Amino acid sequence: MKNMDRWLGNGGMEIIEAIGGVFERYGVDELDQGWVEGVWKPTQFACNPHGTVQAGVHSVLLDAAMNFAANTVLDGKDRTKATLEMKTELLRPATSGSIYKLRGEVVRISRQVAFTQAFVVDDTERPVSRSTGTFLLHREQTTGDSFLPNQLYT
Repeated sequence: MKNMDRWLGNGGMEIIEAIGGVFERYGVDELDQGWVEGVWKPTQFACNPHGTVQAGVHSVLLDAAMNFAANTVLDGKDRTKATLEMKTELLRPATSGSIYKLRGEVVRISRQVAFTQAFVVDDTERPVSRSTGTFLLHREQTTGDSFLPNQLYT
């Protein structure tokens, strides 16, 4: 498991802190899939004038959780490079001042792509929002590794 301690808190992104998110712990499960957990207390910055969180704010937080989970399981200097695709569903409103749990997980990881999911649940474990996403991976070349990116298309 990669040491991701320096990314706890705001995950290295000030926007996460500004919208009230914090990553608290991470790990790799028995199937060697990465995960991250945190807490989200939406700030006024994350909400519309009525105190309800906008959909795009959910997406920012869920994207960061999936990205963190994928990086947790990668070796050495391997890392995520970009979000390829993401789908977010809002199931219940999130409101300013409420406290939510956040979890990101790797579902499957291949040579070039990580398949992930993330969830926000309320204090009774009811789902508030969820996402699935795929991430392009940057892998460091190793000695004897003959894979070239253009081989993907041949």
